[in-house]
Amino acid sequence: MARRISAPYQTEPVSSLATWARNLAVFAVVAVVVSIIIVRFDFLEMKPALATFFGGLAIAGLSILFGLAGFAAIWQNGSRGMARILLAFLIDGAILAYPAYQALLYRKLPHIYDITTDPIDPPRFDALSRLRTGDGTNTAVYAGLYSAEQQRQFYPDIEPIELEIPVDRAYAIARQLVIKRKWTIIDEREPQPPRRIGRIEAVARTPIMGFREDVSIRVVPDGDDSRVDIRSASRYFDSDLGSNAARVTKFIDDLNTAADADALKPAKKTPVAPPPKPPAKTVKK
Repeated sequence: MARRISAPYQTEPVSSLATWARNLAVFAVVAVVVSIIIVRFDFLEMKPALATFFGGLAIAGLSILFGLAGFAAIWQNGSRGMARILLAFLIDGAILAYPAYQALLYRKLPHIYDITTDPIDPPRFDALSRLRTGDGTNTAVYAGLYSAEQQRQFYPDIEPIELEIPVDRAYAIARQLVIKRKWTIIDEREPQPPRRIGRIEAVARTPIMGFREDVSIRVVPDGDDSRVDIRSASRYFDSDLGSNAARVTKFIDDLNTAADADALKPAKKTPVAPPPKPPAKTVKK
């Protein structure tokens, strides 16, 4: 009985719209993956890479339209292809979910790309300045008063880091955190007399697309203690979607934790040499 019921369905043709929906979804995956590879490994300039990425998203949207049309056709004429449509929708949803979330952040968060703990005198981009001069890149100069006001409103907890440890230890801990995060260090200068100001310039990458965001860290003495300022700025686009603020906030938390742990370490005692033994007395007979 089951065979006689299913046999008419098996003879129905597969909907061409369903096939197109699946094929477009697969092609969209290829386009998005290729665009990510292009950005991460610098095979092309940023604009062609982004064009490939958004082209992949557009193809995914077109796949959804074909899938909906195919669903209507199957409902009307009983043709096959529902599994292909469901597969296409699954692939399209995986492709479009993260960009949709990013679009939501773009509407909610301020359109700024430069975050720092010290808007009055932010850490400079010296070595990094030559990397921010290409077509479409943001300038190495701090974004200014508008950015500072937006940062104060949306990220009020980002402030200078005051540490109760000497400047040399603060610099060493900050450098260890940079290495732990696998940021690419472009330039580093240890605190040296007379001013004893330490600087680290590095490049971080966003998780998926691998967009470059430049980081500058400044460590200065504050009496016997130290103060650390950090600046993180996107190299491209007028909005960072909160990535720089998240990076700075996480760095502040980790630096405070590491500095507190370092301050609790007992000071190493210099071993005291035993007093020299007096020369043996010679007894005269």
